[in-house]
Amino acid sequence: MVPEKNDGINNDMSLPPNQQNRPALSWESKILKTVPLPSFLGNLRPVMGHCCNQCTPDCLSKKVGPNFFSGYRNLLNINETQTKCRGWLVRRVCCVLFVSGCKVYGSPVSDRLERVCQSNRVKEALAADQKALEGKDGQGQLSLLSPFQPLINTCISTGLLRFTSWVMLKIWASVFGIVQVNLNHLPAISKASQEGAPVVYVYVRQRAVDCALLPLVLFCHNLRVPFTICPVQIKSYFLRSVLQKLGVVLLPPSALTEVEAERDPLYSVVMTSLLRELLHEGQALSVGVSAESGLGGQWLARIRQLIKEGSVADVTLVPVGISYDRVTNANVQVGSRSALKWLLSLLWKEPEGSVVIHFAHPFSLKEMCESERCKVEEWLPLQDLLLPVIFNNRAHCVFGKREMLWLLTSSGHEKNPAERDLSIAIILHLIFLTTSCLAGMSTSLVSSLLLYKHRKGVSASVLCRDVVWLTEELLFRKRDVGFGGRVPEVVHYALCQLAPHLIFATLPSREEPFIVARPSLASTLHLSLQARSVLHAFLVEAVGACATSAMLREVVNAGLGSRVRTDSVKEEKVEGDMEFDVVFGQSELMEKALQLCHLLPPGVMPPCQSSQSFALDAVDSLVRCGILIMEEIPKDIPICDFMKRDGALTWATSDDPYPSDSDCEEQDPCSYKISQPSQCPDLLVFLCSMLSGHLRALCWTTMALDLIAAPLPEAEFISRIHSHLCDTANQKKRHYESCSEEAAYTAVRTLIDLGMLKHPQSGEPQTVQRNHQVSVVGLKLNKTTAASESC
Repeated sequence: MVPEKNDGINNDMSLPPNQQNRPALSWESKILKTVPLPSFLGNLRPVMGHCCNQCTPDCLSKKVGPNFFSGYRNLLNINETQTKCRGWLVRRVCCVLFVSGCKVYGSPVSDRLERVCQSNRVKEALAADQKALEGKDGQGQLSLLSPFQPLINTCISTGLLRFTSWVMLKIWASVFGIVQVNLNHLPAISKASQEGAPVVYVYVRQRAVDCALLPLVLFCHNLRVPFTICPVQIKSYFLRSVLQKLGVVLLPPSALTEVEAERDPLYSVVMTSLLRELLHEGQALSVGVSAESGLGGQWLARIRQLIKEGSVADVTLVPVGISYDRVTNANVQVGSRSALKWLLSLLWKEPEGSVVIHFAHPFSLKEMCESERCKVEEWLPLQDLLLPVIFNNRAHCVFGKREMLWLLTSSGHEKNPAERDLSIAIILHLIFLTTSCLAGMSTSLVSSLLLYKHRKGVSASVLCRDVVWLTEELLFRKRDVGFGGRVPEVVHYALCQLAPHLIFATLPSREEPFIVARPSLASTLHLSLQARSVLHAFLVEAVGACATSAMLREVVNAGLGSRVRTDSVKEEKVEGDMEFDVVFGQSELMEKALQLCHLLPPGVMPPCQSSQSFALDAVDSLVRCGILIMEEIPKDIPICDFMKRDGALTWATSDDPYPSDSDCEEQDPCSYKISQPSQCPDLLVFLCSMLSGHLRALCWTTMALDLIAAPLPEAEFISRIHSHLCDTANQKKRHYESCSEEAAYTAVRTLIDLGMLKHPQSGEPQTVQRNHQVSVVGLKLNKTTAASESC
């Protein structure tokens, strides 16, 4: 970001080649004179992806490699230095020599099919199938496994893997300008794979190219290429056979979606047995988990079940964060003809965009399960957590974690609630760890600033200043950034990537352009998707800001605090700084933050952290940001006068793992006031805007329940809600960030957990209908969420 030498931020990180040798912009020289160069960018980048110090302390103590930033490696930059030969001919065929020199681990199939068929789990499933018992012998029963035989015989061909890797390096060089791999934890992964426990790589599903990027990165670093779980339906027989020889486990031909495949009990049993055989062979696995629906988490539940049964000794989990600075159009229907068209289109396409891949430190799944640290003692339904709050019934308020049973699609884990809760906790923990490894790309920073801070537009110089400020905040929160270089070049590169979704205006009186986000549905959703990594980094502060905003709105609606200005007071003119003569109690702020925690999507906070602790962190984060000022409530009796206090001293129990000298006295009550600096309101609005789209979608979904006839299939119901969100935003001509499919799914799932929607007792499990017994909840929920998302 800064034109300094020996800069840890800029080492091994540069702009794509097509952005390096370009003419200087007319406004760059002016920005370099006005934008201050912060000194913190001369420090090393933060190291992300540490193990959880509560769930896996033993793995945290076995850290391998340096504690400082090790640098990046451009996967697409293959030269003669990475081969054993030198010369002018080597420079022309260096990619072929590099691929031929990479180590490939074998994956023998041999009698895997027979071992899967002879497993007790598969035999019991076949015996329980009534169709298999009607006049069929043993061979007839095994014929039921014929649709799964190609999946069981999935292998990795050495020659085909080398050839495909060479082709993929050429393809990604035409798609992306640069693919950077963080080298911090690769030595630890290499050592973990040599110690005997199979390695399972977990990533959050974002693009269709995730499944192809991760194996290629591991192949180029001489690590074992994993068997990739790819929940995609491919009809082409040729393409399926090629992918299955590259270690890709596809859906069976009879299932169109992953949810449909999981409904087949035989599929779940066969896949569990296949995982057992692959892990016995020492093969690595690659699993993608959806951050919204939890799809893919059933594979982690199967692995945990194998460890509990003793079939597998242990596995090593490695969360992987894959960050893109451009949304690719790779999510298309997969087939031979479509794949050929896509490859031909690359011949006339310039490489654009970059990718940054971060590997987290490996940790043991067995340690996480057996240590009993990764669990939540109080899983409670959302009705028990929020309905007393909505109806202002404080006598029945309870505290705990929101129960998310829908994260596990497999029905085999519903029999034992304790095992099911542990599997859900592991899924939530891995989603959190994976999203914590996402780097802040330049397009993410610019998108978040244009979407949440400068909705009415911003000049280029101010945008550069805010990018510097936001970069400093990300590095302060131990989040890495996926860019380097001079400030104007970084901002110009991000604006070029986002150009179709922006409006550039040039005023005659000014040399620099004026940038505004294009007010359309597609553009706003694109910017919102790009800004997601920044939202994850500021989530704690955003929850605290929304809680503060909700309390401010309650004060205004109650007629108190006459010096507080809101959007509803348009006739009053306030000159100078905004003044907030309102004092908030710590307990009230924490209660608001707790209520917001239950409305957030899954995986935003680790399950090993209590909701009360997260709410307290949200309040404390606003003090660190300068939004709130903490004040102590004065007492009649001096603090030092212990003998005059009411009641006797209360001592900590002897089995308290965290003893403290302050346990013998009650904590002094705290209060908070809004800070008075001029930048405080802007920062508060910026943080509230990050969650306003999610909360607004919940409000609009609640209002749409009376407009949709029920019962309907769940997929169709979500589609109707999504259409309603888009229509509402088009009518208002704003708030398009609340119209994504993920927002509609999360809102519907929240209303189902809250009891406003229900599954009919005698109907299809995937059918939902309105619960008229709790229809009054909708009006009160709208008031609650509206107070939280409005600033």
